[in-house]
Amino acid sequence: MFAIIKVAGQQFKVQQGQTLFIPHLSGKNGDKVEFSDIMFLERDGKISIGSDAGVKVKAEIVNDTVKGDKVIAFKMKRRKGFRKKHGHRTQYTHIRITDIV
Repeated sequence: MFAIIKVAGQQFKVQQGQTLFIPHLSGKNGDKVEFSDIMFLERDGKISIGSDAGVKVKAEIVNDTVKGDKVIAFKMKRRKGFRKKHGHRTQYTHIRITDIV
């Protein structure tokens, strides 16, 4: 059985026991979270789409703050002396899917 859930505008394919990194959620390590925005559900060969699924995905926060890779945006105009360098690291939350109910 698997489900496709929507979190912060992104879609994730999840199965029970799977761990994944999603955009940052408020919460501490060990907190329980529920995702009710189910896009697709496959159970024993039967398919449910959208609100017909009527299920919730339960998860546990493994690590509340994980930083992604550094991304650098560098702008330069030749012969003008213009250089601009910006960088950031996106924060993620590491979760473990405990149940699809």
